[in-house]
Amino acid sequence: MKLSRNGLRASAIGALVVSGALVLSACGSDNNNEPTKDGGKSSAAASNIKCDGAKGQLLAAGSSAQKNAMDLWVKNFQAACSGVEVNYQAIGSGGGITKFNQGQVAMAGSDSALKDEEVAESQKICKGGKGVNLPMVGGPIAIGYKLEGVDNLVLDAPTLAKIFDTKITKWNDPAIAKLNPGAKLPGSTIQAFHRSDESGTTQNLGKYLSATAAADWKYDPKTKSWPAPGGQAANGSSGVATAVKDAEGSIGYFELSYATANKISTVSINTGAAAPVAATTENASKAIAAAKIKGTGSDLSLSLDYTTKAEGAYPLTLVTYEIACDKGNKAETLPTLKAFLTYTASEEGQKVLSDAGYAPLPAEIAAKVREIVPTLS
Repeated sequence: MKLSRNGLRASAIGALVVSGALVLSACGSDNNNEPTKDGGKSSAAASNIKCDGAKGQLLAAGSSAQKNAMDLWVKNFQAACSGVEVNYQAIGSGGGITKFNQGQVAMAGSDSALKDEEVAESQKICKGGKGVNLPMVGGPIAIGYKLEGVDNLVLDAPTLAKIFDTKITKWNDPAIAKLNPGAKLPGSTIQAFHRSDESGTTQNLGKYLSATAAADWKYDPKTKSWPAPGGQAANGSSGVATAVKDAEGSIGYFELSYATANKISTVSINTGAAAPVAATTENASKAIAAAKIKGTGSDLSLSLDYTTKAEGAYPLTLVTYEIACDKGNKAETLPTLKAFLTYTASEEGQKVLSDAGYAPLPAEIAAKVREIVPTLS
């Protein structure tokens, strides 16, 4: 399938139904993770997974934003492929790229594409090739908060920028009150939480604020490290989500599945559209569908439009890439790597995402990933 690099007009895949038991496994027990006696398919979700010579252990690390999606994928893949172990460490995008470029893992997950210098470094590990970005899962970056008596908080980009830059420090600040007429906002101090580790989620938030509130967010949008003074730090998306859940008057950012799992209220964003836009997978899909491929060859890095004002399009999104060598992968892990990525990019692999709080890839992007994966060598 040919895909124009001048833009994507595909409609995002809508919310798709998977079994309640499977969805609940995202953050919980792996009691259903035992293969059947015939060596394979212990669940309906695993029924069409092709193992294609997969064997042994596949080491991967990186993005914590995709951890809940990865938990589902690993569960299903291991159930289908007897004797295979996929070990994914959710240590943050920066940590994953470091491990990949040091040859410690066969694959890294990152919420931002490799930088030019990281691609150059990867050539030492990918003999005769380089690291490439394969988009695999999308989703909204939820702005979660805990504020008693306020169930439907609306913020805009300039106000968010000032909150995270500690320029707005009280919940009843006039800027917040203007966006929330009638809300009973307390005069308490805002407790803003951010990531302590290098994070693609942090980078995507920075890109969004730089694009939509440049006058109020003057930090480098390329940095994965938290750039602003003040606030409180926590490790990983799970750490920030736990901190927000536990602290009255708090606010933080993390992938939507963490808000869902922890029953954390999320901010709707005033984008300039007719109505504020909630952080949902459907609304994120509307924004991600407008992404453009900026990579070349086997690299499918995307350019997201953070400034969209389209009705119902949630602009604060991220796409997580699985990073692998296009050439020069280790022979002992290549079959498992290709089989696993073939599954995650498949219709079946993408179907499990929606009800877990993620946005499946738009159809044309997913089709392109499916073309690239078999060519990895």
